[in-house]
Amino acid sequence: MKALLCRALGPPETLELADLADPSPGPGEVLVRVAFAALNFFDTLIIEGKYQVKPEPPFSPAGEFAGTVEAVGAGVETLKPGDRVLGFTGHGAARERLVARSEVLMRMPEALSLEKAAGLPIAYGTVFHALKQRASLARGETLVVLGAAGGVGLAGVEVGAAMGARVIACASSDEKCAFARDHGAEETINVTAQDFRAELKRLAPKGVDVALDPVGGALTEATLRSMAWKGRLLVVGFASGDVPKIALNLPLLKGCDIRGVYWGDFTQREPALNAANMRTLMDWAVGGHIATHPPTILPLARFAEGFALLAGRKAMGKVLLAT
Repeated sequence: MKALLCRALGPPETLELADLADPSPGPGEVLVRVAFAALNFFDTLIIEGKYQVKPEPPFSPAGEFAGTVEAVGAGVETLKPGDRVLGFTGHGAARERLVARSEVLMRMPEALSLEKAAGLPIAYGTVFHALKQRASLARGETLVVLGAAGGVGLAGVEVGAAMGARVIACASSDEKCAFARDHGAEETINVTAQDFRAELKRLAPKGVDVALDPVGGALTEATLRSMAWKGRLLVVGFASGDVPKIALNLPLLKGCDIRGVYWGDFTQREPALNAANMRTLMDWAVGGHIATHPPTILPLARFAEGFALLAGRKAMGKVLLAT
């Protein structure tokens, strides 16, 4: 089988396509023929050893995927050959065949396409957990989404709109703002061309109820200063590369919260709740409440283009590798 391998930590150009023997599932494991593996921003970090998860080389990047079960190991009763599944493994999915524990896989509805399913677990799973369990987002509240055209940001726009929030999408170009508006944002702010704080004040004069921040950097403090009383700032990641240092007098004076979102740990600590979240997301995808359609699908051999889109923050929505 073909596999994208990180044999030594380094930039994307050090990755290589390799021919490996087909794997076999052990007890409690499932062999999946991967159709699509999704790339996320953290993949640009994990291959250089800059992410909090540090697998030992050689390994394959891409932590989420969709495909078809080819074989199951001893003791697996929940899945069978021919089942269409999506899954989350943290890394290892950029290959034609993958062995995974049965508990990280979920059978898909027949009406859900493999390409839509591949990008659901990480971005949409993270966002739904953030907005539902961490923020308790209520219908009619104002939700600000930073980095709104990226994978996590676009998921935030779509899930927030599906939950009945008034979504203000913030992105770095008019094109990205229009893209977010097409996916459910009621208002947009071009953070490079407009006065961010002034626009937040104009669009949310009583303050922001919930903010989803996968970006970090200077926008984090500016957003915190715009929070409403009892507002919730959700810290998801730092795609800007800058981890902000926050003055704690701000949440004190605002009476607001800063809440961390670590979906990977959530899936381990509360697997039943995560499974329920994923079932809801799959139902929403089938029903058209969230689009989940990736604008960029590349063959595995063109992995470098996918990494360049993510590293250059040019991706709008998900980037998939077709295996």
